[in-house]
Amino acid sequence: MIEQEIAALKELLKQKQQIVIVPHRNPDGDALGSTLALYQFLKQEELHQVHLISPNNYPEFLQWMPYQEEIIQFHKDTEKAKALIKEATLIFTLDFNNLSRVGHDMQYVLQGNKKATFVMIDHHQEPANYAKYTYSDTSIGSTCQLLYMWLNQLGETSKITKDMATCLYTGIVTDSGSFRFPSTSSLTHQIVANLIDLGIDNAAIHNAIYDQNSEDRLRLQGVALQNLKVLPEYNTAYITLSEEELKANNFKKGDTEGFVNFGLSVKGIIFAAIFIENKDDGIIKISLRSKGDFNVNEFSRAHFQGGGHNNAAGGKSDLSLDETAKNFVKLLADYKEQLTQ
Repeated sequence: MIEQEIAALKELLKQKQQIVIVPHRNPDGDALGSTLALYQFLKQEELHQVHLISPNNYPEFLQWMPYQEEIIQFHKDTEKAKALIKEATLIFTLDFNNLSRVGHDMQYVLQGNKKATFVMIDHHQEPANYAKYTYSDTSIGSTCQLLYMWLNQLGETSKITKDMATCLYTGIVTDSGSFRFPSTSSLTHQIVANLIDLGIDNAAIHNAIYDQNSEDRLRLQGVALQNLKVLPEYNTAYITLSEEELKANNFKKGDTEGFVNFGLSVKGIIFAAIFIENKDDGIIKISLRSKGDFNVNEFSRAHFQGGGHNNAAGGKSDLSLDETAKNFVKLLADYKEQLTQ
């Protein structure tokens, strides 16, 4: 975001606004962390009316976050959410690059507001052009880090509270894979150091996210590991989970978070996938991860109606679970040179 845009946004925020903040559908730690932090920042200026509207619910392991009780869920409180979006004069969209990421119904309502100024803050590749102001950097590992950098450009980091810092840290730690992904930079650690200096309990945050497994989730992990297929000729591994297996283990939203990394942890594997059946939506949900130069963003865009980052992407398939896995294995032959070099 150039200096003129920063100045223009500063002027906008000096005027009374009806503000709506939106994360993507099925929000993760980065989406919730960034939107909750921005919500708290904007609420400090009592001039504005500020609302955070999520397309749907979010995982139980994130339901401890500061101010999460203020979130309005579009799919639960649709009429209230629609009214707030229609009245909005300023709409912030965080952690997604296209309005389709909120789901068709909410996308339609957002696009129907022609008077609002849209602001995008995001780190995914190929951002759409729906926003008047776009703050995008695909080299940054999380939207929470981007938001901190944006606040710094505004000259407002002194307004970051302990609760805001907790939300920002949550997004940074989850989207960086606990600081192990290549996008983690010295700047990432400098920002985290600043957040810790504000008094956050980083150990407690990690415990709340990663160490509160239910017995059912642990058993589902066992099923996922049992279903793991390793293809050494392609340095690839994948996992399948059927809806029956999910139901048998009392699946809850967020229970499969991180399962795709099981395959990537196998020695010699540089490409991992998980295929999760969702009969209600009639799709197979796909998560892809890679190490090194293999670009799963391009792979997903080419074959699975998705996208994301170079080493982390999502997608979907309209085929059956078995057919999706077979198609995936078949596709690998075209990428053998990239996967084995």
